[in-house]
Amino acid sequence: MRIVFVGFATWGHRALSALARSGHEVVLAVTQPPIDDPYYAYLNEDVGALAGDLGVPTMHAHRLNGEAADAVVAADADLMVVANWPSRIEKPVFGAPRLGTLNVHDSLLPRYAGFGAPNWALINDESEVGVTAHMMDDGFDTGDIVARRVLPVSDEDTALTLVERSLDVVAPLLDESLDALLRGRPTVPQDPAEATYFHRRRHEDNRIDWTRPARAIRNLVRAQCDPFPNAHSTVGDTPIAFLDVSVTGRRFGGTAGRVVRDGDDVVVVAGPEARTGREHGVRVNRIRTADGTVVDTPADVLRPGSRLGSA
Repeated sequence: MRIVFVGFATWGHRALSALARSGHEVVLAVTQPPIDDPYYAYLNEDVGALAGDLGVPTMHAHRLNGEAADAVVAADADLMVVANWPSRIEKPVFGAPRLGTLNVHDSLLPRYAGFGAPNWALINDESEVGVTAHMMDDGFDTGDIVARRVLPVSDEDTALTLVERSLDVVAPLLDESLDALLRGRPTVPQDPAEATYFHRRRHEDNRIDWTRPARAIRNLVRAQCDPFPNAHSTVGDTPIAFLDVSVTGRRFGGTAGRVVRDGDDVVVVAGPEARTGREHGVRVNRIRTADGTVVDTPADVLRPGSRLGSA
């Protein structure tokens, strides 16, 4: 097949690498200029450089319109494959290839369409995540499913480990999807009744609400591990980022957000019923101060009796 590829950073790099090994002809690659974002500073493999090494004609564009859209239509492709393209692609473009456009999405569609699927899945205490290859349509991640890969979530996973494991299945997922499309295997419509859509996470979404159960707070912290914006709170007016916390086996009572000591450990009282003493506490293992210093001994910063707020 003649394939147009559209993608960016490490997700795009993995997908283009898989297409290059597939035996199909990649006739055009469209990627974005670099983005100033901590996530992409980590997952920053260069699609443009890879395309150049492969001898694939390449364009750089922030959106798939104008000259980039014209190039896609003129490529006379059998299929367009998209991996990590953050802006909307219009129907005259995604519908131009003979078979349409295959999109790689980092969730088990129809659930977790939209943005930040691994983060939201951890926050919601999901037992599994995955990656879906689906045909693009007029909706946002709503097209027919071609193939999926399911990944179990462990208690030790973070958003970053889920992303890394998801990246590992991009190549086999694309191999299966291309074979299915070539053979004309039927795709599976998404069930609208099961569909959920999630917005981009913002700074305020990562504030720790100490009236939430300790497990929910731990899930937020591991969902917002580096290189993502961290879960945060305040001591007085000073912001603190929480990098690693755990749930205490012992129950703690009092005011949600109050710092106490448990031996050498720093514990924050938490939970909707904190006043009753029936809630587990949040053990604080590692924090980052406002000046960027990582502190592995939180007792140096979080004093017993202080109360944590939000920022």
